[in-house]
Amino acid sequence: MLAFHYLASLVLLSLALAQYEHLGYPPGFPYAEEEQYSPLQMSPDTPRIQLRLAGDKRKHNEGRVEVFYNSEWGTVCDDDFSIHAAQVVCRELGYTEAISWSPSSKYGKGQGPIWFDNLQCTGKEKTLAQCPSNGIGVSDCKHSEDVGVMCSDKRIPGFKFVNMLPNHIESLDIQVEDVRIRAILSSYRKRIPVTEGYVEVKDGGKWKQICNTEWSHFNSRVICGMFGFPGERKYNTRVYKMFARRRKPTFWDFSINCTGKEAHLSSCKLGQATSLKSNGTCAGGLPVVVSCVPGRAFAPAPMTGFRKAFRQEQPLVRLRGGAIVGEGRVEVLRNREWGTICDDNWNLLSATVVCRELGFGTAKEALSGGRLGQGMGPVHMNEVDCSGFEKSITECLFNKEALGCSHEEDAAVRCNVPAMGFQERLRLSGGLRPYEGRVEVLAERNGSLVWGTVCSEGWGIMEAMVVCRQLGLGFASSALQETWYWPGEVGADTVVMSGVRCSGTEMSLSHCLHNGAHLSCSRGGGRNTAGVSCSETAPDLVLNPQVVEQTTYMEDRPMFMLQCAYEENCLASTSSQVPANTYRRLLRFSSQIHNNGQADFRPKASRESWVWHDCHRHYHSMEVFTLYDLISLNGTKVAEGHKASFCLEDSECDEGIEKRYECANFGDQGITVGCWDTYRHDIDCQWVDITDVKPGDYIFQIVINPNYEVPESDYTNNIVKCRCRYDGHRVWMYGCHNGGSLSIETEQTFPGLLNNQVTHR
Repeated sequence: MLAFHYLASLVLLSLALAQYEHLGYPPGFPYAEEEQYSPLQMSPDTPRIQLRLAGDKRKHNEGRVEVFYNSEWGTVCDDDFSIHAAQVVCRELGYTEAISWSPSSKYGKGQGPIWFDNLQCTGKEKTLAQCPSNGIGVSDCKHSEDVGVMCSDKRIPGFKFVNMLPNHIESLDIQVEDVRIRAILSSYRKRIPVTEGYVEVKDGGKWKQICNTEWSHFNSRVICGMFGFPGERKYNTRVYKMFARRRKPTFWDFSINCTGKEAHLSSCKLGQATSLKSNGTCAGGLPVVVSCVPGRAFAPAPMTGFRKAFRQEQPLVRLRGGAIVGEGRVEVLRNREWGTICDDNWNLLSATVVCRELGFGTAKEALSGGRLGQGMGPVHMNEVDCSGFEKSITECLFNKEALGCSHEEDAAVRCNVPAMGFQERLRLSGGLRPYEGRVEVLAERNGSLVWGTVCSEGWGIMEAMVVCRQLGLGFASSALQETWYWPGEVGADTVVMSGVRCSGTEMSLSHCLHNGAHLSCSRGGGRNTAGVSCSETAPDLVLNPQVVEQTTYMEDRPMFMLQCAYEENCLASTSSQVPANTYRRLLRFSSQIHNNGQADFRPKASRESWVWHDCHRHYHSMEVFTLYDLISLNGTKVAEGHKASFCLEDSECDEGIEKRYECANFGDQGITVGCWDTYRHDIDCQWVDITDVKPGDYIFQIVINPNYEVPESDYTNNIVKCRCRYDGHRVWMYGCHNGGSLSIETEQTFPGLLNNQVTHR
């Protein structure tokens, strides 16, 4: 049985009430008292058990509840399970509290006996074995009813694992408060990120080293992975031997036994107890040292001279739709086309292969159900089965026959990335909520670091996206050029950064182009400093290329029927010089624009600022919603059109999703997640005026949301390109595809923009 050794800690009554209020204790339940954690004292008749969290699609602090009893691991049934039982489980595992619990084998079906059924916990028990139940091993459940819990990521101060199940220590999961890599050598102390040093475990409030007697490279692989590094490497052992002789290490009580596939140290097994000599050293005499290989994006020193000399090969996997570096929907390149992975059997092992392949560490989470937005195009892989040591997800086994998945089942990942300290050099100040405010950066001035503001000239959504990413606050919902209503920190009013221009993909605002020490801000600081508002979710508009290809045709229309379109600048400039009885030749098509993101797409302008167009009798909520361009094969624009979002609404939705936006009677405008807005080929301005275009081969290009008026999770897929042949009498459209959906080699055969993140900058 586990016994606990806790440090004494006082818990204020108000905090205790706040902690347990959301758990819904029954009336009359006693208030949480100020308690002193102490080793668990159990009566002799209490069953000796050990707990662990297991299963698929989990972080280290969540999973299927498994119980070790009578030399065998088993599970817990969800019948009568409650948040109180989850609280007991989490605290027994060393976490401060339970966040939630999940019935019906959310984390996969377990094996072995179902040790507990109909648990009636109050939440005050020190071990699950003290909760009333049918009796240990007495159950009428199936493994489809296995219960899971999610615990808080915060460990109980002073929590210490002490094994009370002799002869089974090799079967137990490790339980530690914290782990770190501590740089020892002076050359590594100054580096960011920390890639080499002692592996230390926090035990009883003290940092301790691990004896290297039973240490393996598999253990190092897991340590490096959980700190965001794809692999481990050899290091200079002589230097560390010298250091260990000078300073006596303090060793942890246990060795560790990892297979190399684990995503976190907490999933490894404990090895044998560490045998210490009389002088306090272990049998090997040396603390464990790891040296990790950082991914290309996190290398401490740039690889000067190599990037220009060698062209980097296109990766076979990428992440899309994530708010921060190292997270997103997983897409793989097969047959020169990008596609997604179905989430059937998607787990932390496969997700970790993806993360390491991309230069990150192990996976924090393996997400299913299109949690980070839905992709377009094919689903390339399903029922992926990785060993954990593959160099690429494309090397893993998968079911080639079972590809009947929809994009609602797209798999995604969140990877461990190295701690770069970017968050410490930027802050939001003055906002009413933590995810909004004036942008303040830490800059070097006159030899010291000072906080200051950012000039708002040219400040836009791309810059705001980088700020929100750097702070881990998700996506940008707005970029503000006036922040007089956010006073900010006193003493940080001076502008210390100007001329900021970001592509939107940078990890830090300092990585964007800017003026450096030579500031230039004609608007001045004060009320004209940059601000942002961030959001956990964002929409993602994607145009259906097949609809464009299937609906294209040509029409000759007389000028007298195009008066309204002429007033809204939907015709070529030469139309102003022709009589009313002449014709304009129009390339017409339909647009079907889907919202595949995680939030509704709403126009930036509020209802009271929409513009009424009397001729067409409608409101414009966005003056330019889409751009239509006809481009010659050498990249020259020969004709153009644009479409204002006069009626942004839900035309149709996926099954089970209700329409929310309808333009009629001055209704709300927008596109709901899982719905699409269709602009039919027969409405005004849904065309390109090709009256003056000569016959030939062209590229037809559509750009959605070209001015970034509305923030999105992914701008790279806002373009559709087609091949277009016009012989003077007929027109053909073929090869239509979304930007970024094909390999680089194929995409380069289509002139025009590669993606929407380079337009209008």
